[in-house]
Amino acid sequence: MAQSCNSQQRLIPLELKTWLYASGSLTQQLTDVAGGIFSVQPIQEHYKRLTFIDSQWMKMPHQHTSWVRESYLFGCDEQPWVKAKSIFPILSIHAKARLFKHIRNKPIGKFLFQRTDPQCERRVLFLEDGWTRQSCYTWHGCKFIVQETFLPAFEQFLKQQNMSK
Repeated sequence: MAQSCNSQQRLIPLELKTWLYASGSLTQQLTDVAGGIFSVQPIQEHYKRLTFIDSQWMKMPHQHTSWVRESYLFGCDEQPWVKAKSIFPILSIHAKARLFKHIRNKPIGKFLFQRTDPQCERRVLFLEDGWTRQSCYTWHGCKFIVQETFLPAFEQFLKQQNMSK
């Protein structure tokens, strides 16, 4: 399913390269590029067992259950720009990260980067929906993964911006 960009024959589009490797809040970066417009549309929230790869990355037993939040992130277009998926192991949801379970249509970045600079490990992959960055955060002692897939509408927006410069 997921393949490392190193094993892919694909090249990362220039427009996306900066976004895939940027640090800091994607929420704020999307809001800035969209002229202050940003919204979150939740798709689903559910419990799921950690995958073996995700459990290894977070250094947790793979039999742990996690709470998963999936949503679309919108900028100034009608089409979503990013498909986001957050994976919170139960241990994190029962600790300080429990607030993320109740944020509804608010962005995770609004809380994650508020007065903190969480530790972050990052990997870039090409998945079925497009180029994706996965970030494993350590925030107030809680580990969780935030996966952000940049959708074709965002890539098109960036190309149009570059052409208008």
